[in-house]
Amino acid sequence: MFGENEKNLSKQKNFWIEFFAGRRDGGHRSSAEEFLSMEAREKLFHLDGGKTLLDFGCGAGELLVYYAPEYEKMIGVDFSASMLDEASKRIRERKCRNISLIQADDKTVWNKLECSFDRITAAGVLQYLTLQEIDSFIFNASNYLNKGGKIVLFDILDPRLYPLWKIGLFSQDASFWNILRKIGFEFKVVLAASLNNRPRDILGFAHNPNTIKKVADKYSFETTFVKSMYYEYKYHAIIEQTKG
Repeated sequence: MFGENEKNLSKQKNFWIEFFAGRRDGGHRSSAEEFLSMEAREKLFHLDGGKTLLDFGCGAGELLVYYAPEYEKMIGVDFSASMLDEASKRIRERKCRNISLIQADDKTVWNKLECSFDRITAAGVLQYLTLQEIDSFIFNASNYLNKGGKIVLFDILDPRLYPLWKIGLFSQDASFWNILRKIGFEFKVVLAASLNNRPRDILGFAHNPNTIKKVADKYSFETTFVKSMYYEYKYHAIIEQTKG
């Protein structure tokens, strides 16, 4: 399943580590609280209950604080100190006493956990993980999942729709010439990235749903895919323990 291409993609991850080192927002489509509240409600619908939650890649805590009223205990994890600093401020402002924060990445987080969870989630994270890292994440998460629990992976870039969105096909002002100009611009971006050994896309890797399903199947999970309500080029993967 994993080849030389995976190794080459891993080398580019240092770019994103530096990119997020000083960031203080999660890059949502809108930073308005009204939008964040609606996005959180969509995600809570798919999380569908549980009492304890691990939010990996919680960023600045924009969604985490909206999840808080629905859970008894929550842990937010991010590798960026600046993001966690913002998350901590939000938690204090909202007086969310059921949230703890941990600084870690997808490899170090597991040794820092002291309990298992009903829900393990990550939003807008898989695009920065290679397929091999996604495999490891799902395997490790399965060891910290309570019986009847779910791993819910939100906002995965869809390789079938993302290229169309990038060239403006979904835009209200889509036209032949506008699309042609955007295709030319994207070609220049990809060429410059290749010459400078940077990721081809600042938003990371797109992963086909069938690829995610194969990884989940490997660990005896059932997977349901749903389209994102607020990002037309993304989808969610709801990964559950097989029944029976």
